Amino acid sequence: MLRGLVVHDGFSLFGPMITRLEAYDSLFWSLVPRGAVLERLFSGTAWAEGPVYVRDGGYLVWSDVPNNRMYRWSRSAGGSVHRAPSNYSNGNALDHCGRLLTCEHLTRRISRTEPDGSVVTVVDGYEGKRFNSPNDLVVKSDGSIWFTDPPYGILSDYEGRRSASELGGNFVFRFDPSVGELSIVSDDFDKPNGIAFSPDESVLYVADTGGSHTPDGPHHIRAFDVVGGSSLSNGRVFAEISPGFADGLRVDIGGNVFTSAFDGIHVLTAAGEMLGKVLVPERATSNCAFGGEDGSTLFITASTALYAIETATKGATGATAV
Repeated sequence: MLRGLVVHDGFSLFGPMITRLEAYDSLFWSLVPRGAVLERLFSGTAWAEGPVYVRDGGYLVWSDVPNNRMYRWSRSAGGSVHRAPSNYSNGNALDHCGRLLTCEHLTRRISRTEPDGSVVTVVDGYEGKRFNSPNDLVVKSDGSIWFTDPPYGILSDYEGRRSASELGGNFVFRFDPSVGELSIVSDDFDKPNGIAFSPDESVLYVADTGGSHTPDGPHHIRAFDVVGGSSLSNGRVFAEISPGFADGLRVDIGGNVFTSAFDGIHVLTAAGEMLGKVLVPERATSNCAFGGEDGSTLFITASTALYAIETATKGATGATAV
C-alpha cells in the first residue's frame, strides 16, 4: 500500500492553483496521474450541482440550485447561462436519444428538454401524490430512469418551495417511460441522493445524505444488487464517507466509484476500499461527471465553482450519461 500526499503546482483559467492529490494505494495513480492538474473552469454559483456532459454538443450542463438557473460550459465558449429560471433544477442526465433529463425541485418532477427546446414533464408523482423534490437520476441501458427523491426542495424556500411531503417518505424510484410504469425500488433511506450503476448494471449505488441535517444521521453510500433489471435486493453499506458525506457520485469503466465528499472527490474500489482523493479548494464538493472528447475528463461541481481534471480512465456507460 502506498500512503502519502502529493502536492504540485497547476494552472487554471483563473490563474495558478495548487492541485492536491492524496493517494492511499498505488492503483490511484493509474486512474488519476500524478501530473494531473485541477482547473477551475467557472465560478460564481451558490451551490453547483448535477453536471452532465453532452457529447453531441461538446459542452457540459450543470445546475446552480439556489439561484434557480442552469449553466453550460465548453472549452471554446466558456461558461454561460443555459436556462433561467430552471425550476430550481438539481440532477441532470441524458436519455438514450440524447435529450436532457432534469430533476426539478420547484415543479417536483423529472423533466425532458425536447430538440426544439420545449420542456415537458416525464413523471411528477406516485399514486396521485406529488414527489418531494427529485434530486439525482441515472438512465439504465434499457431506458429506465432511476432517481432519488429526498425533501431538500420542500424543506425551505432556499432551493424550492416549502411544502409538506405528500408521500410521507423519501424513496428511490424506477420509471419505465416505454410503458409509463413507476415503482419504488427502495423505501428505507433517510435522504437518498446521488445514484449510479456499476459498469454491468448489476449493482446500484445510492448515497444517503441524512447526516447533512442531522449530526448523527447517515453519511454513507449503500450498494444494492439489481434483480431482473428492475428491482433491488441485498442492500448494504458500501462505504462511510468522511469528512462530510457523499452527495453525487459516478462509476468508471473499471468499477471504481468517484464520489463527492466535503474535501473533494474520493476514489474507491468496487469493494469500497479508499484509493485516493482529488482535493478541491471549496467548502464542499457536490457532484462529478465524466465527459470531454474521449470521456476521460472528470468535471466536478463544488459550491461556488466548476472544476475539471484529466484522468486515465473513463466513465461507465450507465454512470456518465454522455
